[in-house]
Amino acid sequence: MQNSGNAVANLEQADYADTHLDLGCGNLPRNPYHRRVLYGADTRQIDNGSTNSNFQYIQSNFAIEPLPFPDNFFRSVSAYDVLEHIPRQLLRRDQQLTYPFVQIMNEIHRVLQPNGLFLATTPGFPRPEAFQDPTHVNIITTRTIDYFSGPEPLARMYGFTGSFDVLINRFCVRNNYYDRNTSASRIFIRRWHRKLFRTGWPHIIWELRALKLGI
Repeated sequence: MQNSGNAVANLEQADYADTHLDLGCGNLPRNPYHRRVLYGADTRQIDNGSTNSNFQYIQSNFAIEPLPFPDNFFRSVSAYDVLEHIPRQLLRRDQQLTYPFVQIMNEIHRVLQPNGLFLATTPGFPRPEAFQDPTHVNIITTRTIDYFSGPEPLARMYGFTGSFDVLINRFCVRNNYYDRNTSASRIFIRRWHRKLFRTGWPHIIWELRALKLGI
């Protein structure tokens, strides 16, 4: 396994053109766009067996700390069932109010290359899955993206400095987005099987493009 220190040291030798970051990767890092080099970040240490020669792991408390990567480093970033665990507000020891959710969206935008893609899945309101897990502290709706997209995102008032173009913002089957090369027929069958015979579509899917003026 690539440890945190070595992974950071190797950043300068990486192929900036074709890299992907999976936030909250755990023991199953995902590479939905099939990039040549895969990075993973999680708050915990991971199992050796989950890695390969094209995978680099960095242990990072990204919920409250900056991502340990250079600007414009990744062609894409994913976060599967991660955003709902990021606090919306935290009071620091110096009594300053911070906005971790806004900060992680800033960090994702920062490390993405111009037109880089951010893919996220999260249980969404009003589905019960958004609330039933006691560690879910950030409830997402299909209107939440208004705070991070367009020429004047609403989260500017909270310190958001980037902007995303919205490609996908809808309820769908999370598994359809583990691999962006999944066939349209497979996506269709899985969507309607879940809708008709199982629990429906509890997850909101975001696919966002990082807009970077002047780059």
